Amino acid sequence: MADDQIELMAHLMRRVGVGARRDALEVLAERPYEDVVEELLHPDELTDPDQDVFDRYLPVLLATELPESPGSRWIYNMANGPRPLREKMALFWHHVFATAWFKSSHARAITAQIELFRENGLGSMRQILLDLSRDPCMIDWLDNSENHAHANNENYGRELLELFSLGIGNYTEDDVKAAARAFTGWTFQQPWPRYPYSEGIAPVFKFDETDHDFEEKTFLGQTVFDGEDVINVIVKEEACARFIARHLYNFFVADEPGVASWVATPPRDQDAIDILVATFVDSDGDIREVMRTLLNSEFFKEARFQRVKSPAEFVGGVVTLAGTPQFPDFNTTELWRATMLMGQALMNPSSVEGWHTGQEWLDSGTLTERVNFAVKNLMDTSNPGVASIIERVAASGDATPDEFVERCLDMCGPLQFSEDSRATLIDFAEQGGLLSFREGVTEEVEGRIGRMVQLIVSAPEYQFA
Repeated sequence: MADDQIELMAHLMRRVGVGARRDALEVLAERPYEDVVEELLHPDELTDPDQDVFDRYLPVLLATELPESPGSRWIYNMANGPRPLREKMALFWHHVFATAWFKSSHARAITAQIELFRENGLGSMRQILLDLSRDPCMIDWLDNSENHAHANNENYGRELLELFSLGIGNYTEDDVKAAARAFTGWTFQQPWPRYPYSEGIAPVFKFDETDHDFEEKTFLGQTVFDGEDVINVIVKEEACARFIARHLYNFFVADEPGVASWVATPPRDQDAIDILVATFVDSDGDIREVMRTLLNSEFFKEARFQRVKSPAEFVGGVVTLAGTPQFPDFNTTELWRATMLMGQALMNPSSVEGWHTGQEWLDSGTLTERVNFAVKNLMDTSNPGVASIIERVAASGDATPDEFVERCLDMCGPLQFSEDSRATLIDFAEQGGLLSFREGVTEEVEGRIGRMVQLIVSAPEYQFA
């Protein structure tokens, strides 16, 4: 099996999910790359693991008082579920359409929104924006429930254009006002109080025709009457195609500067953006088609280790590499808190702008949290993932310090490390001399391999996907 095929599959799985262990990569590498992509693009044809297992064996994850429970469950599914792109697309849209727990008047609203992103994350942009505009969590978050026919609230109309679909510079203040008028009456039915009734009843969308402005409006030069008309106009705009294409490139291909600077900063790869835009336009905003183009492109295949892992990607990747927990246990409840300490509280971003990505994920505090989490989860050599690495390193026989380092980098990725980082790892390996298996896999040998793995996940290069 060619090493380049393994490396390509490792790259793919880091981007559509949080990574995969070597045994899974070898199975995937036996298949044509395009076939694997096609399967990932149709997650509905794959079967989820029994989610009732959480309810039976870890009932603490049923709690909806705070985001730890559904957030931890989400990260666990990213690492262990069979539909990684479904979970990753939900994370993508949660980043673009950032909505926070701290304002929601009902806990089930935001979990329902994330489920909406799971179900329709690869659908049409038109339907995604329509669903978003009818989502009670978003309506509450951006105050559209306070947007009345004779007293407009422009918050949702403005953010729909600025942060969700077109970007700054592609609309006017008159367009914002027209959009706000078009979405009047789009509100939600208040749910029952959480106590003493039920936490399980989410609020639902409600169109109040008595509070809607039915008059004709002009939006982006076209006549519209309601929010659905506004969305239809937006999706036909090339600016929408370019805005979403750049978001997809930033999330799946390579780090871009912050979205606020896009109006003045050209894309990192204009040709790649143009390719994605063409697919968006030709497919009438079909996100599955755009993702098919992206994942099969040469610019995607070549963009390895060009993105700083988000905390969710980092935590999920470490869990995958360690092979724990293979079955939900109490440690599962700590996954959300781990990402929060690294700067990404899922379902609780600090503002409508979402998170600042790329190098902004890393500072001295968050990097320390990453290293501590990785070492803690990989220090036990009996963990299935670590045990598998040890077994595979041993299977190739005795190793010089250089060979020892190369085998571990291969089993943990394969990973690309700088010469300086390799030299540091080799210096450590040389302290123990030849890695010998003449007496089998002894406790000393296990310890050396385990410590090498810990050093690898502590290195700067491990922060990149």
